[in-house]
Amino acid sequence: MTQPWWGALLGLTFAGGLLLVTARVAAIRRPQLSLRVLPYLRDLPAFARAPGAAPATADGLVGALLRPAADAVERVLGGAESVRRRLERAALDMSVHDFRVRQVVWGLVGFAITAAYAVLQSLSGSADLFISVLLCALGFVLGVILRDYHLTGQARDRERRILLEFPAVAELLALAVAAGEGPVAALDRVVRRSGGELSRDLARVLADVRTGVPVGEAFDQWAIRSGQPLVARFAQGIAVAVERGTPLADVLHAQAADVREAGRRELIEVAARKEVLMMVPVVFLILPVTVFFAFWPGVVGLSLTTP
Repeated sequence: MTQPWWGALLGLTFAGGLLLVTARVAAIRRPQLSLRVLPYLRDLPAFARAPGAAPATADGLVGALLRPAADAVERVLGGAESVRRRLERAALDMSVHDFRVRQVVWGLVGFAITAAYAVLQSLSGSADLFISVLLCALGFVLGVILRDYHLTGQARDRERRILLEFPAVAELLALAVAAGEGPVAALDRVVRRSGGELSRDLARVLADVRTGVPVGEAFDQWAIRSGQPLVARFAQGIAVAVERGTPLADVLHAQAADVREAGRRELIEVAARKEVLMMVPVVFLILPVTVFFAFWPGVVGLSLTTP
């Protein structure tokens, strides 16, 4: 076979592979039936993904390639239950396996960065093979660990936003209940009129209630899912008030006051912990400049008067 025929064969093979990859990517990105149905469901879009968004599962092409590595990371690290709780606290629509795939991706990014550094060192002629391999392995491990820390940070940030939104939402619920609405109707009104992380959680509770779950049980499940004592106490208080007939408006007002008081105490504690750090610019920046401006004219005057 001549050289032009070999070129044509290689070109056809490359074009066929490119077409297969393009067709597979188009099939992966095609919206699923559930995403097309979601806009017509009344309760679910408040906390579900936006219509047309890419699914958060790891069943795509990259997920299929990285699945063995994700299983290996799961076997080495473990802690699937802890990861599942943090994913629920961060309101991330992914499974533990999806999170492990993302950890592998972060690890590969760290590996690529350290590998690029090792290549640059080898080009300069001052690289050691053992140290380069060790750095690449360390970059992969650091990427995996950083993704885990990032998940913890996401959960903590979301809990902080929930605590900031909590008093206003509790007062809105209390006003709606005091105006004569039932718990479900008041919850529906607050979910429709508000936005934020706490509103998404309440939308999920409302969706559970409308699918047949009792109100008390739906709030109990929310208390179990939540990682915050204040939110869990709020959910349990509503559940007990609904089950036993306690005045719900008084319970909601008391819960909002408790959250405001807890936020005030936390602010005072943070200020007390930061007191030493606040003294750093005063001692090392403002005070030396003040002393310099106070003594410098005298030093200049002495230098002018002394022979």
